[in-house]
Amino acid sequence: MPLYEYYCRRCESKFELLRSMSRSDEPATCPSGHEGAQRVLSLFSSFSKGADGSSMPLGGGSACAACTSANCSTCDLV
Repeated sequence: MPLYEYYCRRCESKFELLRSMSRSDEPATCPSGHEGAQRVLSLFSSFSKGADGSSMPLGGGSACAACTSANCSTCDLV
């Protein structure tokens, strides 16, 4: 069963739920009991260890999961 991330606007908290794919877009109840939390896009970053033991990002040239820029000064999120 997939793990989905939700956001509650009322208490401004993020939380995760294990839910079937058929229920992924249904509103959820947050741990504080507020109803109506909406699913949000989860971002992640993947790393691999090089032969010398150093960590290297997979995919784009950046460790930032939100962009593929090799330079944070050119990232739209900064």
